[in-house]
Amino acid sequence: MTTIEKTAEALRGKGYEVSCFETGEEAAQYLDGKIDGYTVGFGDSETLLTLGMFDRLSKHNDVHDPMHRSEGKGFYSTARDCLTTEIFLTSVNGIAETGEMVNIDGTGNRVAGSLYGHRKVYFVVGRNKIAPTLQEAAHRARNVAAPMNAARHNYKTPCAVTQDRCHHCKSPDRICNAQVIYWRKMNHMDMEVVLIDEDLGF
Repeated sequence: MTTIEKTAEALRGKGYEVSCFETGEEAAQYLDGKIDGYTVGFGDSETLLTLGMFDRLSKHNDVHDPMHRSEGKGFYSTARDCLTTEIFLTSVNGIAETGEMVNIDGTGNRVAGSLYGHRKVYFVVGRNKIAPTLQEAAHRARNVAAPMNAARHNYKTPCAVTQDRCHHCKSPDRICNAQVIYWRKMNHMDMEVVLIDEDLGF
């Protein structure tokens, strides 16, 4: 059994719907076909940016994304709009082969949108996010994903500068303010994990 297959089996055992794809393009086509005629919100995700999901979905959905703001709309206003959409898409910073997922957030809009209030939530995850255990997935989230995300946004945090690990900083740009562990699918929520056998995002 491959790592993707093992992780998918564990996620299904925790209540998630799971779809697996060999390439990001196949996953993007799948999502483009499934999400049609809805209001859609995005959580900040390099994976979704790489797959071009905003451009794809905007052609036939009403899409709100803090990374693609309308003229005159600020980040916080757009992020609030994302919390009330029918569909929410994001990724995770780490996922264990045993089925737990981990996200770290600085502002809170990404994890808030992934937990409650939408008709359906999609987690779109590349194979590079998978770790053998929850402990290793949490370590990856804080010491691999967080520094890379901070650097992507040009934040002046120690981890963004050194690109090596979390420094437990007190920087005003700090993005490690909350960590969420998804032990299982949330009650009364339709949640699907889209696993991709490519390295995507951080």
